[in-house]
Amino acid sequence: MTLPVVSLSNPNRWKALSILSLAQFLIILDTSIIGVALPTIQQHFSITPTDLQWIFNAYVIAFGTLLLLGGKLSDVLGQRKIFAIGFLILTGSSVLAGLAPTNDVLILGRVLQGLGAALIAPAALSIVMNLFASNKKEMNKAMGIWGASAPAGGTAGVFLGGIITAWIDWPWV
Repeated sequence: MTLPVVSLSNPNRWKALSILSLAQFLIILDTSIIGVALPTIQQHFSITPTDLQWIFNAYVIAFGTLLLLGGKLSDVLGQRKIFAIGFLILTGSSVLAGLAPTNDVLILGRVLQGLGAALIAPAALSIVMNLFASNKKEMNKAMGIWGASAPAGGTAGVFLGGIITAWIDWPWV
């Protein structure tokens, strides 16, 4: 007599993976999309190259510095909760950066975007790992999809940054 196989897999795991991959895509997109817009931003705010550098680096520094904290908070408070909080922070700070009346507000928006990304990234990875833990083959496929979303976001960021800056205006990046 054989026992029936009980699946512990979440039936919505592939839908969840698409959302988690989109989040990863957006995190890396936010890193690269601003690059093409920097000369336009420099003209708009009449700022020095040093100030301009902070607009780009504010996101990356905040993201890299707070990534471990995001992972710890995800472990302690729950992955879904931290993912949702991070997404709200990223979205709100993107609006702030787009509406920034000064260079300083833009830099603040970019720092807060980095904070949101630092909460999202480790929570998303943990969620992917948990959703696909019961099947190694599916785990490999899911990690490939999730992992591919990062370089896709970086590439799309440069491309979209150019299009948006040229055809609309820099705040939309």
